[in-house]
Amino acid sequence: MFRKRASCYLQNVLYQTIDMTGTQIVCNELVNIDVDTFAPQYFKQEKPQLSATLRKFYSFCKRRTFGTFVASKQSPCHEADSSKNWNCCGQTFKEPSSIHRHVSRIHDTDIDQLTQSTFKVLLSQVENEATSQQQSTEKELVDFTSWISDTSHITDDQLHNGPGEVLLYYCYCQVVDPQLICDWQEALCEKLQLTGKVRVATEGINGTVGGTKVATDLYVKAMCSHPIFKIMEKEDFKTSSGGAECFSNLRVGVYKEIVPMGVDPVALSYRLAGTHLEPAEFHKEVEAILSKGDSCNDTILLDCRNFYESKIGKFSQCLAPNIRKFSYFPDYIDQNLNLFRDKKVLMYCTGGIRCERGSAYLRSKDVCKEVYQLKGGIHKYLEQFPEGFYRGKLFVFDERYAISANKDIISECMYCNSPWDQYQLCSTHFCFQLVLSCSACRQRGHTACCPTCQTKGQGQGEEPSATPPQREECECTNGRLRIPQDAL
Repeated sequence: MFRKRASCYLQNVLYQTIDMTGTQIVCNELVNIDVDTFAPQYFKQEKPQLSATLRKFYSFCKRRTFGTFVASKQSPCHEADSSKNWNCCGQTFKEPSSIHRHVSRIHDTDIDQLTQSTFKVLLSQVENEATSQQQSTEKELVDFTSWISDTSHITDDQLHNGPGEVLLYYCYCQVVDPQLICDWQEALCEKLQLTGKVRVATEGINGTVGGTKVATDLYVKAMCSHPIFKIMEKEDFKTSSGGAECFSNLRVGVYKEIVPMGVDPVALSYRLAGTHLEPAEFHKEVEAILSKGDSCNDTILLDCRNFYESKIGKFSQCLAPNIRKFSYFPDYIDQNLNLFRDKKVLMYCTGGIRCERGSAYLRSKDVCKEVYQLKGGIHKYLEQFPEGFYRGKLFVFDERYAISANKDIISECMYCNSPWDQYQLCSTHFCFQLVLSCSACRQRGHTACCPTCQTKGQGQGEEPSATPPQREECECTNGRLRIPQDAL
């Protein structure tokens, strides 16, 4: 952009009226000389004291000035004569090299003056545009305040105290400027005293936030009235008891995917997702599967979550892959593709978002008869069927770790095998694995996820270091098969 402006500016200066010597210019056609091929001896690269970037711009201005000056000396071309001549200082030059040498020796002062003049004008234009752009950006920042809820009628006490709530939501839609939405979300959450995690991408938004019920109500209202997210309804926000204390802080960021599956959204769009089933419809489908028992071999009930989630709660008779991250899910499908061949697949996850991309990936393999997904995920299902076919707790990605809908305990303590479903982090400061260790076993010191961590934990201080620990892969993680091979 800078180079284009320099060329236009110099052409206007040298071609519109007069040349450097005061001679009227008759040429109406610009001559594009490749000045970058000029030999260095033809002009000096004298530059003022500038930064590295500005020195490059100054050098370009000087090269372009030299080339445009030479081009301005070319005589008008006649149809009968295809040769090129240059007239300068009462002399005629027939070779490019001769006019270059002449200009370099005789007009070096003129070139320097015009270069500095051009450079100053262009630099001023760039600075003015930068100021205008900054003012425009500031205007945009002011503009998005209209998307932030009015809290003039709300007291600080209402935002800090009172009944709390945690929201879980997502919205797949086109977001042209994810950073603007990110800035708005951060400002909105801070104003409402919300904590949590929000991911923004060009494909949409995914978030879970906690605060007082007053604050979360205002947040939902702001989301549903936003020009991009007004396609959302109040029912799209899954709610559970909690509050700002369920998260250690607020994290809002721009990402490539709103749920990390590891597949480029451009290559695999959420628009290819499976058919959505309302909780009541999904309930009937699961009921039909269970009624057939072991003879049901044409339908698969697929859990899209991680192993530690399905470990404490899942649908009866489901296929729950023993994977540690959702980014492993595509590889799991690829390596177990025959499981799904000619099958009807019913998929589910916590809130529905993983099924959107997961079902799209499965459908892209073109092996299933049909692919369905639970709309609103387990969250919405449990609202209607707390004593339905989902048994155990629902894992959530905050400091609660799980929420209850029924009293069933389907998991057990890893040390004594007694029923237990309350996760805690491994007691070693460097390991972030979740551990199922009952109260009795914890009192006996069994607080780590594996013997290696238990040994390391005995050698560390009671209080963690002020320096954030470096995450390590412990023994139980290293020993886990990344992509399991399953069979029905």
